[in-house]
Amino acid sequence: MPNHKPLILTSPKQRQGSRFEQQACEYLQAQGLRLVAQNWQQPKVGELDLVMIETGSAWPTLVFIEVRQRKSSNYGDAALSVTASKQRKVIKTAQSFLQQHPEYAHYDCRFDVIAYNTMSKLNLKSEQLDNQPEWIQNAFIASAW
Repeated sequence: MPNHKPLILTSPKQRQGSRFEQQACEYLQAQGLRLVAQNWQQPKVGELDLVMIETGSAWPTLVFIEVRQRKSSNYGDAALSVTASKQRKVIKTAQSFLQQHPEYAHYDCRFDVIAYNTMSKLNLKSEQLDNQPEWIQNAFIASAW
């Protein structure tokens, strides 16, 4: 698989997002998923936070995972922030991923969300991330691939 340039995370929000993505990756690996790609980008299309393979069923499943974090608010929780527009963008980016990686063409595909709802502002330098994520499998579907 060709390597993409690593993201340069300059803002505190980007660094915080990266920490939650890493925590989500470790959590999913502990659940038996295997990492394929992290922060995979297709210019002018979008980015996939995590792409992982889940085995254990009759055949492997390629799982595209959107990681969301939100502080407690009146606007809903982190999972609700994956809007229909965001879903379409993730689906379109997943299609680009599959076009560029035909070795996964025979895999079933699934779209999951890992959501972290935090109560207070994080201190990015010292706080341990011990929030248990909400893992929503099949959070949305791609009709008419």
